[in-house]
Amino acid sequence: MAGEDVEKEVADGADEETLKNKAQEAPENTGKQPDSSDSPEQDDNSEVDEMIEEAVQAALAEQQDMVLRAQAEVQNMRRRCEQDVEKAHKFALEKFSGDLLTVTDNLERALQAVTDTKDEKVKALYEGVELTLKGFVETLGKFNIEQVDPEGEPFDPQQHEAMSIVENDDVEPNTVLTVVQKGYLLHGRVIRPAMVMVSKASVKKQ
Repeated sequence: MAGEDVEKEVADGADEETLKNKAQEAPENTGKQPDSSDSPEQDDNSEVDEMIEEAVQAALAEQQDMVLRAQAEVQNMRRRCEQDVEKAHKFALEKFSGDLLTVTDNLERALQAVTDTKDEKVKALYEGVELTLKGFVETLGKFNIEQVDPEGEPFDPQQHEAMSIVENDDVEPNTVLTVVQKGYLLHGRVIRPAMVMVSKASVKKQ
């Protein structure tokens, strides 16, 4: 019996030591946390963040491009409006000035109708009409209405209208020989072309 008690005590002592060892190991096992830094979930989150950042940058670049395009369109529209206003100011008198040209034509015809300027009565009238015409043309010039009198100049289809073509070897071909009716420009734009007679080389010379 004594032997059995001794064996039991040894066995009990062994169990207590085993329990102590397990109890010491248990905190170490329970305190250890798994390393999740390289988990698949974190990788997915990083990819999503990158995709969101790229989408935001692309949308921002698109908005900036749209803003620049809108600003350029506004500037072009403003420039066109300014040009339209400038043209309206320049050529507002186009119809009115065209009607005034009849007055200059009549004054010029009156001067051309005078054949004898030596007569004192006719001379006084002639000089009066001449001064009136000169003053009228100067007044038109103040409003940028220019007279086109191209006699002896090369024919310009932009400003001249040929009434007839005459053979003449004394001048270069396409030279204005006679001005039937003077032309006029308003700010450089033709409001009435000059009616002219133009030269050409004779058939023999050709």
